[in-house]
Amino acid sequence: MLISLLVAIMLLGCSGGTGNKRYTIIGHVSLAGDALAGVTLTLAGDASMTATTDANGNYIFTGVPGGKFTVTPSFGDFPFNPRLRDVWLNGIDAVGFDFVVSFLGRVATATHTLYAKSDGTAWAWGNNTSGQLGNGSVISSSTPVQVNGLSKVIIVAAGSAHSVALKSDGTVWTWGNNASGQLGIGSTASSALPVQVGGISGVKAIAAGALHTVVVKNDGSVWAWGDNASGQLGNGSTTSSVVPVRVSGLAGVKAAAAGALHTIAVKSDGTVWAWGNNTDGRLGDGTLISRSAPVQVSGISAVAMVAGGLAHTVALKGDGTVWAWGNNAYGQLGSGNVTSSNIPVVAGSLQGVTAVAAGDDHTLALLIGGSLAVWGNNGKGQLGDGSLTLSSNPVVLAGVFSLTDIAGGQGDTVVLRSDGAVWAWGNNATGQLGNGTMVDSIVAVRALLP
Repeated sequence: MLISLLVAIMLLGCSGGTGNKRYTIIGHVSLAGDALAGVTLTLAGDASMTATTDANGNYIFTGVPGGKFTVTPSFGDFPFNPRLRDVWLNGIDAVGFDFVVSFLGRVATATHTLYAKSDGTAWAWGNNTSGQLGNGSVISSSTPVQVNGLSKVIIVAAGSAHSVALKSDGTVWTWGNNASGQLGIGSTASSALPVQVGGISGVKAIAAGALHTVVVKNDGSVWAWGDNASGQLGNGSTTSSVVPVRVSGLAGVKAAAAGALHTIAVKSDGTVWAWGNNTDGRLGDGTLISRSAPVQVSGISAVAMVAGGLAHTVALKGDGTVWAWGNNAYGQLGSGNVTSSNIPVVAGSLQGVTAVAAGDDHTLALLIGGSLAVWGNNGKGQLGDGSLTLSSNPVVLAGVFSLTDIAGGQGDTVVLRSDGAVWAWGNNATGQLGNGTMVDSIVAVRALLP
């Protein structure tokens, strides 16, 4: 997911010759229209300095000499694009530029699709039999409708029939089916409108499984609620919960993901932990034993992010390679065969991957430059290669570029381009492609956003 962080840089020269000139660098950082405090910016090069944004999102460097520098922002575990900016101070009095911090989750899909626009509004389309579109009705829609009453949304997640949104203030909102308590509102009453999850704040990441919801707080703890028949809440029991419960024994977590019946977390040290159903080895611990508390995934480290499919798991390492484990009946592990694995295996020879996503039985990888690699089940055209033939090896799609976010659903794929347009392909039985029809498509079609 991409949220623009406007960083306005003014270089104000003091009097004197160019060689002795000193500059003041001032700027402002905002997130979804709100000032963002606590962002650290590092100036490095011919001089070294750091600055931190204040409560109003402002920062300042003073007394900067002329020379060559880089400016690098840092805000928790959030990755920036670009990672840094080059600055050459040689008498130019003013220059401005933007930073963008990358959040995965601007788009999400199951049998319905969610989109968090850069203006903070949320939009939805597709299946709405449980009110998962959040517009107060239970009427499905093949074109986007605005989710009622939500603003400053930065991340969305889609369960089988429920929806989750994270706002820039760290609060979590849910709507749709609640038969298993997946809305986290203290009851099993479904809601066709967003409701705030009580007892949870300071959240930085969200994920949705089939019937459960998972969040990561700023303090690195993980909380979950909803169905727990397979232990996917990770609190050592198999008792479902209608309110958030803390995952046992995990700290220092930077990201999480949810499969249908299992949950995955990445710690700041790059290790991966998983819990829940382990049929076909989706927990990656070398066994087929389900777990109600986190267990470390075997033989993998330096992981940046994870994604969960119906019964498989995908991980992106910091070196840009992709690894996967679990069910492989459709080649969704990308290992060149259809043999399942209970330990991580490398997905083809992919390099330069910046993000991964998983549908039920297919897998996606976003590459440097915004191109897309796909593999796995293609029975509904979800690979988008113009065929219905599965692939057990990653295939880079021709003519697909400038993507900034990706999501896989129940036989469909949704992507976001840098121009804000949403495109999709594959299963469209409930209108989840958003193009005004319920006809499947083996090629990309554009969602009809207003």
